[in-house]
Amino acid sequence: MKDTKKSMLVSNGVNYLVPFILITSCFALWGFANDITNPMVKAFSKIFRMSVTDGTLVQVAFYGGYFMMALPAAIFIRRFSYKAGVLMGLGMYSFGAFLFYPAMKMGEYYPFLLAYFILTCGLSFLETSCNPYILSMGPEESATRRLNFAQSFNPMGSLLGMFVAMNFIQNRLSPLSTEERAVLTDNEFIEVRDYDLGVLVTPYLIIGAVILAMFLVIWLVKMPKSAEGDHKINLIPTLKRLCTLKHYREGVVAQFFYVGAQIMCWTFIIQYGTRIFMEQGMAEQTAEVMSQSYNIMAMIIFCISRFVCTFLLRYVNPSHLLKVLALTACVFMAGVIFLQNIFGLYCLVGVSACMSLMFPTIYGIALQGLGDDAKFGAAGLIMSILGGAVLPPLQASVIDMGTIAAMPAVNLSFFIPFICFVVIAIYGQRTIKMHQR
Repeated sequence: MKDTKKSMLVSNGVNYLVPFILITSCFALWGFANDITNPMVKAFSKIFRMSVTDGTLVQVAFYGGYFMMALPAAIFIRRFSYKAGVLMGLGMYSFGAFLFYPAMKMGEYYPFLLAYFILTCGLSFLETSCNPYILSMGPEESATRRLNFAQSFNPMGSLLGMFVAMNFIQNRLSPLSTEERAVLTDNEFIEVRDYDLGVLVTPYLIIGAVILAMFLVIWLVKMPKSAEGDHKINLIPTLKRLCTLKHYREGVVAQFFYVGAQIMCWTFIIQYGTRIFMEQGMAEQTAEVMSQSYNIMAMIIFCISRFVCTFLLRYVNPSHLLKVLALTACVFMAGVIFLQNIFGLYCLVGVSACMSLMFPTIYGIALQGLGDDAKFGAAGLIMSILGGAVLPPLQASVIDMGTIAAMPAVNLSFFIPFICFVVIAIYGQRTIKMHQR
């Protein structure tokens, strides 16, 4: 019988087990950063007495960093190595996290956005390095399954980020509601703001120290050079080759909409659940914490589904599974939009089971057959994470309307991720046809 584990991590006599473990751990580290950040949209909105739309500038800074740094990261990786890209990413991640301390001392919103931007420039380096590195750690025929397995550890970091956000930030902020904060005097506002910022910053300083330790571990470990390719930088010819590949071009578009949908579903579950629970008589802070517990539930489902889908990929065409899950997500989104009670929240939790497969599968399909061009191809796919900066503010502007045609605007706002899942289903169908030719 064929040794599946060996075939996934051994190629041309090179065993990639140790680097695979180290690089896979980075997936958890950026998962933590992503999902400790989503609840901060609501937290910063309260702390600085801003609208939901202003609060989403956190996501603009966060995912804008991904977009801005992806191509420079690809050039850097092509010139040096995957390992150098990982180290650069960890260094910027740690530095950005430590910048939260001076931002807290300044007591202003925009220094936090700068810290997020620098932190996510590091994450962009990490994702541009780690995803294609995992794809290269073994035979090409098992690359998508290998990436799905590595990505399975991303939601574990996300779960930890959500747990920390709920128990060490949201639960410890001042219990004053949005309405009570709005009538504070200037001195009272400063006192409450400074207390809340002190609570918010502590987890970021701790993760900064953890990332620095991880930097040192990876720096000291020798990575196999067989996973590295040509170091020549031929940017324009490479981009031209990539643009001729339909499955790659459309993969970038699909990834843009996927990331936007994911961030919207996991960010605005707080607003969605808070409305439901406050109508049941809960205080605002209690409703927010309860909503975050549902977000954690969604991530647990996401994590379990990732392992299930990784197993299914041994037997099912990745494009076909992608299409089926995207269509199922559309059904869940219809429930989120039209059900105005707890069942709508259940649908919003359930959609995470469908999303679990999408990012790594789109990624793997889009990079299939690219060879060493995958380093720049990966940059395009990481740049498509810009969807997480562009689409959430659009949804937030709908939420800020309050009600639309006698329906809660927060419900109707989920028509935007519904459209995203339709785009992903179309990509799944189109790549099935391409593979059949």
